[in-house]
Amino acid sequence: MDALKAAVRDYAALHANLDGLAATPIPGLRMMCVATPRGDLHSVYRPLVCLVLQGAKLMTVGQEQRIVSAGQSVIVSADMPVVGRIVQASREKPYLAVAVELRMGLLAELAAQTGGGPPSLPGTRTLFTEDASALVLDCALRLMRLLDRPDAVPILYEGILRELHYWLLSGPHGEVLRTLADPTSYASRLGAAIAILRRDYRSRIRVEQLAAAANMSLTAFHQHFKRLTSLSPGQYQKRLRLIEARRLMLEEGCTATSAAFEVGYESVSQFTREYGRLFQAPPKRDALRMRRRALVTRAPDAREVA
Repeated sequence: MDALKAAVRDYAALHANLDGLAATPIPGLRMMCVATPRGDLHSVYRPLVCLVLQGAKLMTVGQEQRIVSAGQSVIVSADMPVVGRIVQASREKPYLAVAVELRMGLLAELAAQTGGGPPSLPGTRTLFTEDASALVLDCALRLMRLLDRPDAVPILYEGILRELHYWLLSGPHGEVLRTLADPTSYASRLGAAIAILRRDYRSRIRVEQLAAAANMSLTAFHQHFKRLTSLSPGQYQKRLRLIEARRLMLEEGCTATSAAFEVGYESVSQFTREYGRLFQAPPKRDALRMRRRALVTRAPDAREVA
């Protein structure tokens, strides 16, 4: 795991944003490096596996909470609004994690090839933690090494990703992943509606359209959507808008007004009110607070603490 920790830390030192999150040119691969405990990390996760390499993080979805510590992996089973809190980190030993988005089609293909009984997990839990296997960690390290060899990505990436999905499906996370890949599960059916919300969150979306995409009645759709995400469809869309507006202000220098209009708000006062309710501060003050915090929470270059 030491080689993977070093690779994540070195890449994040050069590419992490104000939250300590570093995206990569490799599809679905990202990492996080944070040097002090902190909260207020709002995001909407896609289905993914996150490997915590150092430190610990508290993840909250609705009423469900999980602390994920070094050496553990967590599966996020649907497109979830998650609040993260880094509970263990220091400048000498920052919180380090690497995440890989899951491909539903690949999971379904591998589940069919490997056989096994029908999934039996209820579709109400969203976070699943287990100890990370050496085989999964090895796949993550090989994905990280592709960042230094972009010429190898077209040749090796798909094979490593397939292997990663296989080891996850064969391990302790297998049952939840079979449920996730089952096209008849509530999570899969709701995924079609969530895809519309993610694509068209700036626009007005009729709930009837979402229910039809999930092949459910309006009553059943509302019930299962709330059970899975902890939010109503309207609240989910609002969360997408607010998180994107925050990103626009922090990473692209947008004003609160321009960010509000960019994500689909028609009233700046409504945007300010709802932003403050979620992030506990008005937009301008929150952006300033986040920039100041970034100066403290960003981990130093590894050479500075060697």
